[in-house]
Amino acid sequence: MQPTILFITPPFTQLNTAYPASAYLKGFLEGYDISFSHCDLSIELFASIFTSDFLRAVFKEAEDLDNYYYPEVSKMKELYISRVDVVIDFLQKQDIKTANKILEAHFLPLGHRLLHVNTEIKWEAGEIGVIDKAKHFATLFIEEIGDFIQANVDEFFAFTKYAEQIATSASSFHQLDELLSYQPTLIEDEMMDILEEKIQIYTPDLVCFTIPFPGNLFAALRCSQFIKQFFPDIHIAFGGGYCNTELRSLKDPRIFKFIDFISLDDGEGPLLKIVNYLEGIVDINELERTFVLENNQVIYKNKIPNTIFHHRNLPAPNYSGLPFDKYVSFLDVVNPMHRMWTDARWNKLTISHGCYWKQCSFCDVSLDYIGNYQNTTAEDLVDKIEKIIKDTGITGFHFVDEAAPPKMLRALSNKLVERHVNITWWTNIRFEKTFDFELCQLMAKSGCIAVTGGLEVASDRLLTKMKKGVDIAQVARVTHNFSKNNIMVHAYLMYGFPTQTEQETIDSLEVVKQLFEGNCIQSAFWHLFTTTIHSPIGKNPQEFGIQITGPVFEGFAQNDLYHKDPQGADHPKYTKGLNLALNNYLNGVGFKEELKNWFDFPVLSTSHPEGLIKSFLS
Repeated sequence: MQPTILFITPPFTQLNTAYPASAYLKGFLEGYDISFSHCDLSIELFASIFTSDFLRAVFKEAEDLDNYYYPEVSKMKELYISRVDVVIDFLQKQDIKTANKILEAHFLPLGHRLLHVNTEIKWEAGEIGVIDKAKHFATLFIEEIGDFIQANVDEFFAFTKYAEQIATSASSFHQLDELLSYQPTLIEDEMMDILEEKIQIYTPDLVCFTIPFPGNLFAALRCSQFIKQFFPDIHIAFGGGYCNTELRSLKDPRIFKFIDFISLDDGEGPLLKIVNYLEGIVDINELERTFVLENNQVIYKNKIPNTIFHHRNLPAPNYSGLPFDKYVSFLDVVNPMHRMWTDARWNKLTISHGCYWKQCSFCDVSLDYIGNYQNTTAEDLVDKIEKIIKDTGITGFHFVDEAAPPKMLRALSNKLVERHVNITWWTNIRFEKTFDFELCQLMAKSGCIAVTGGLEVASDRLLTKMKKGVDIAQVARVTHNFSKNNIMVHAYLMYGFPTQTEQETIDSLEVVKQLFEGNCIQSAFWHLFTTTIHSPIGKNPQEFGIQITGPVFEGFAQNDLYHKDPQGADHPKYTKGLNLALNNYLNGVGFKEELKNWFDFPVLSTSHPEGLIKSFLS
């Protein structure tokens, strides 16, 4: 008999929109007449926690545990309890009537965040500004409750991750195994109550969890532990980004106390084979890219040749059945680019599979999700876009490519215009010279409102070393082309790249400052460089002048590596100053401030001239 599948996105992922993994597989499996339901347990749990009834239980639990962090929240608990349902309803619907109510004096308790709200934020005129301001105040109110939960009831709680700290660089399964033997927290109990309800509704034979990030792993294991205990006949499979990057060398059998299968890379082929295996159509050796346990040994089953489903032949993701009325729009950071990750609803869709460039030395270019580049046609993409709009009623799209190819963006933009399909969209790109003024203009005409891209270390020497394929002059011109067409630009910034000197760090900051000042970029974020095992740097560290110092692999996860950089600066000490400077530039101030003033230790002066970016643009 054909198994029934329940696909789960575990807590916590995005709260403003649906993560796309289950929608992709639902669209695919429908073509095989396989019964498939999906549940976003992330938003379901969030919506269940932030209710007056559950909040009452939270305060009681804190009292029972004798935990009294954030006493001012406890003191005003009745106000938090009486307001939380109104606030969540507003964050889901964002109506002007409730916005005005939220902004009334004394409606929200003035907790540790709202007490220090930034009164200098300039809100837009009219209803949009009122709704945004209320959204910001409502977000801070919810974050105050979140702080209280984390400090008093569940130390693992956070809004877009759960127990991330124990899954990150977990080279051994020991700590996870130990924590799974502890009594579940109040939050975990609620999660399992929801899970049980879903299992009773859908009666699945196979439950699949997507694990996109480290902050999803522990919650998925808790759920699996519950299923194995109370529904032992249900099979359980894990897949997703975390498995693809971190579990490729898996040896420790202990995780198989909780699950039956772990699949790697694209899920269509492995999942279809698991279904066939559970039906009795194929034996276990026919599985593809899947870990199983045999004789207490972790065995990787990978029947060659794999069943390949090309990107151009895959159907549209099917988002129907997800609880779109429950997603919330947070507005914690007013920066217009940052808020796109937490605000508004976006349909997530991939233009191309993998990366057309696949050369950057810090990237996982050896893995399928980067290295296996596949394309489709603009006609096919617009057909999928129209189907998704019909399913969800949402016309905003986030194209989640590693790097959207310029040729495809031109073809897609032309097709959207030609077929009068009106959408709003944004995507990730490389700042390559193909993005001239005319292409940016066309993209804007088709509905593009923002792009994100890696400027990384703004140093030509290091951009060459990392095989980025761009230089600062080119980045300046390309970002300027986007900005002139009212397409917002967010730059990913990196510091601590192998052999990066203090001079290069300060010079990078100067470039970033000038890009903001020249309105080439409107948003950015600094990341401290980390070596990963699947990147060219991780595979050949000596070529990049670094030494790998750990961690020792103990049979479970293997991805982030510790390294020593004898030639480079002491990178972590720059974190605070770089972020302080960036925060000012994001808000359009601090351009006249000397760079040394952002740091609490002496730094070198920049070697770049004041008009460097202007000279590239002229």
